[in-house]
Amino acid sequence: MDNLENLIGDIQRFDAIISEWDESQRCVAVGLQRAIESLHKAALTNLVRSLKQDNISALYNAVDDEIVYAVLLYHNLVKPPLSERIKTALTEIRPSLQSHDSDVELVAIKPPDRIDVKLIGSCSNCASSTLTLTQLVEQTVKKYCPEISNIVAVNNSPNATLTPININSYWMGVANVNDIPDNHVLAVKLENQNIFLYRQGNNIICYRNACSHLGLPLDKGKVENDIITCASHQFRYDLKTAECLTVRDVSLQSYEVRVKGDKVYVKVEK
Repeated sequence: MDNLENLIGDIQRFDAIISEWDESQRCVAVGLQRAIESLHKAALTNLVRSLKQDNISALYNAVDDEIVYAVLLYHNLVKPPLSERIKTALTEIRPSLQSHDSDVELVAIKPPDRIDVKLIGSCSNCASSTLTLTQLVEQTVKKYCPEISNIVAVNNSPNATLTPININSYWMGVANVNDIPDNHVLAVKLENQNIFLYRQGNNIICYRNACSHLGLPLDKGKVENDIITCASHQFRYDLKTAECLTVRDVSLQSYEVRVKGDKVYVKVEK
C-alpha cells in the first residue's frame, strides 16, 4: 500500500508536468482538479458529519491513519494542533506589533481554554497595551483557536516573576465523556501519538496505545475486570495501575487527563 510520502510525490510529479503546458491547457487541468476536490470535500464533509452523530469512535479510528488525516486536514475538516495554530496567529500579528516597536510572547498555555501572553517593547508599559491585546492579539488568536476563550496579558512590571512553560507541552481536547463506553477503551490519534482512553464510571485514564511487548495497538484487546489483554500476544495490563501482569517491571505509558464539563483533555508532550 502506498504511503503518504509516495502519494504526495506522485502529485508533485504530475504538477511539474502540467506546469510546462501552455496556459489554456493548465486552466483545463486546474479546473478539473478543483471540480474533483470540491466533490471529494463535499463527500468527506457529509461522512464526517454522519460519523460525529452516529459513531464518533469510528471517526477517531479513521483519523488515526496518516493518509486520512492528511486529506481531512487539506480540506480543513480537521484542525492542526493547538500549538501550531497559536504560533500561526502570533506570527500573523507580529509584523503589526513590530511596526510599533513592540512584540508579543506566548508565556503559557493553560488548559483547557486559556493562554497567557506578554507584550514587550513600547506596548509593554503604555496605557494602550490592554487595548492592543484585546483588539489585535485576542481577535487573531480566537480566529485560529476558537476553543481559547480567555487570553490574559501577564504582569509586565519589573518585579513580576514569569514561569514560561514549554510550548511543546500542552492540553488537547480529545473526546467527549459519553464517547467512551463505560468499562471499555476508546482509541484516539493525538497528533503523532496514538492513545486510548479507559473509562470506569466518572474516572477516565489515558495510556499510549502500544503494548510494551512489541508496540502493537492495545485498543482491540479484550477488557475485563479492569484488565486489558493484547489481542496479538496476550500480554495483560492492569488499567488502574498501568502495570503489566505478564512481565514484571513493565508498564504502560500514561498521560495526564482532565475533564471539564463533558470534554476530556489530555496533556500532550510534542
